[in-house]
Amino acid sequence: MRLEYDYTFGLPRNIVWKYIKDEQVLRNALPGCKSFSEVSKGRYQAELEVNIGPIHDRFALEIRLIENKSSSLIQLQVKGTGNLGDIAGNADLYLKDQQGSTPLKCIADARVTGALALGGQRLLEGGANSGLETFFQKVEKDIKIQLYYLKRKGR
Repeated sequence: MRLEYDYTFGLPRNIVWKYIKDEQVLRNALPGCKSFSEVSKGRYQAELEVNIGPIHDRFALEIRLIENKSSSLIQLQVKGTGNLGDIAGNADLYLKDQQGSTPLKCIADARVTGALALGGQRLLEGGANSGLETFFQKVEKDIKIQLYYLKRKGR
């Protein structure tokens, strides 16, 4: 399954770049996140509850984040196991500067196995797109909240 998703943050790229990799921001933004922790630099373990139509499952995930030094590309590798099947995928997040905002393009490939794959590609794609939209909206909101508190503290 291949997904492409576009989102524009109303924040400069350097701010998005800094916070989109923050453990707290990621934990707060992942839909259905039950636990999230960094096990080593750029490697995370998470537990997510997934509810897409009739599909309800809990996944144990390993997420690997690879940064590009130019602050314009983040690559993710995800592997997960649930009761209904397994998921594995890669995603490239491209960030651009655009006069105080940051257009982001997400290109992802995912492989789903087991009973989860029987749920139908359209259902899974729709759930994935909705999840990406929710994720990036929550990332932006959490960044703005953190910036607000930093400003109030005078930093």
